[in-house]
Order: sequence, then C-alpha cells, then structure tokens
Amino acid sequence: MTIAGFVRPDSGSLRIGDRDVTRLSPNKRDIGIVFQNYALFPHMNVLANVEYPLHLRNVPRREARERARAALARVKLNDFENRNIAALSGGQRQRVALARAIVYEPRVMLMDEPLSALDKNLREQMQFEIRKLHDDLGITTIYVTHDQREALIMSDRIAVMDAGVIRQIDTPHKIYQHPNSSFVADFMGEANILPGSAVVALTVRQPAEMGTLMIRAENFHLEPSAVGADGVSIRGKMTGKAFRGENWLLHLDIGVPRQVLLSIPSTQSARCEQLQPGAEITAYAARAHLHSLGEAKLA
Repeated sequence: MTIAGFVRPDSGSLRIGDRDVTRLSPNKRDIGIVFQNYALFPHMNVLANVEYPLHLRNVPRREARERARAALARVKLNDFENRNIAALSGGQRQRVALARAIVYEPRVMLMDEPLSALDKNLREQMQFEIRKLHDDLGITTIYVTHDQREALIMSDRIAVMDAGVIRQIDTPHKIYQHPNSSFVADFMGEANILPGSAVVALTVRQPAEMGTLMIRAENFHLEPSAVGADGVSIRGKMTGKAFRGENWLLHLDIGVPRQVLLSIPSTQSARCEQLQPGAEITAYAARAHLHSLGEAKLA
C-alpha cells in the first residue's frame, strides 16, 4: 500500500530507481497494480477495462485501442475483447487484470495475492504464465503471497516478513536451504529444528556440538545406503503417518520438544504402508543437508 501510494510512510523514503516517489500521488508513480479481487469494472467489457488506464493518461483513442488489444494478446485473450466481465471465469478475469496492469508498460508491478481465489490447478498454471510475462516484459514485480511454494516458483528474490519486519531476503534457493532463523526455516517448507546432540554421525565425525540444526523433511531416508558414509541418523518412535500422493509424511518422536517430520517418496510405499504407530524407526540424512541455525559451524 505504501509503494502504491495509498499509505504515506511516517518516516524514510521510497525510491524507484533514482527517483524519490515518497510524496507523489499514486497515479504519478508509474506503477501497475493487480489486486486480490481483480477490481475490474463490471459495467465495461474486457477491452474497455484494459483501455481504461490509457484513457486516464490521455492516450489517443486509436492508440489506446491498439495497445489494449496487444496487451490482451499477451495474456491470450485476443477473442474476448467484447465479453462482459461477469461472463468470464476466474482465470480469465485474472488475465484481464494482468492486461490492464501491463497495458501502459509501468516501471514497477505490484501484485497482491492475485491467485488466491483460484483452484489449485489453475493457480499453478497462472504462476508459470505470470512468470513468463514478467520475463518477456522485464517489469520489476513485487508479489505478495502467503503460499511458500508459489514464492519459490515465481521469485528471483524472496523477502520473508514477520510482524512487518523483513527477517531474511535472498534467492529462493538460499532462503529454503539456508534460512537464517527458526522462523524462516519453519515458514518456508517442512523444517525439522533439532539440537545437534539429537543426531548421530554414521562415521567418527560427530556433529553433537553444532548448536541448533535444520534438516528438511524431504532430506530424510529410511535406508542408510541413500546417504552414504558421511551422513547422520536419528532414531525414534513413529506417532503417525499420512499418504500425500507423491510422498508419505511420517511423524517421529525422538525425545525432543518437536516431533520430526519425514517426507518419504511414494516409491517406498511398500515400506511405509507396513509401518504402524509405535514402530521404532531410524532415519538417515546426508551431512550436506544439515544446516546450522546457530553460531557454531559444521565440523
């Protein structure tokens, strides 16, 4: 809201490139916005919705129509310009909102959870379409989402926020594999936060003094051969399991405050199906997949 110009900051400044826009009105910031509810005009057809920002900028009518049609072509809605908004599906409305936001080629694009109202399959399809649109147009885009997977798929850089404070900002891979805190580790995927003393080395290299460790659920295996000699193990009692299609999620009590999550590929279904609550399980992880959250480094 502050970047868009709808809220004025109490302190500091807001710059887009070398331009200070802190005191500029929203319509003078050269920013495109895609709202969560799309904010399309129901009394206008598709083409009129996309032309609207150009009319506000006094673009000649003929040029506005040509640019609006070009924007609709980019989002694959060439044949929809005369449709009423009410006759469109959720995905089609999303594309109209995108076309309206890019039609005047803004310097920055803001997207506020634009896919949250779509079903899973359509949402995943639109993620790739929005990413491709961004890559084709080269418009800097700030995208707000509570869907961690969506952030990982679509971003060049992710900022994880907690109570209005950025806890970490980095590439998706760094955020996921090397979080700087338990909060970020928990927020981005299924993380196991363990004391170093809870894991046992498969060789003499004992990581018991590494402080707090993070191991992703998908980095555990049920066979030691999957991690090699330079790995670690944990042992505990299974308290529950769930089949999720591509994997099994196992809950393991190893005697620490938090239960450990194991995400085991469905290729090992035969093994997982046989496991019953209370079964003693040893899980293995490669040493390379241990990440220290404390001051101490891997030995």
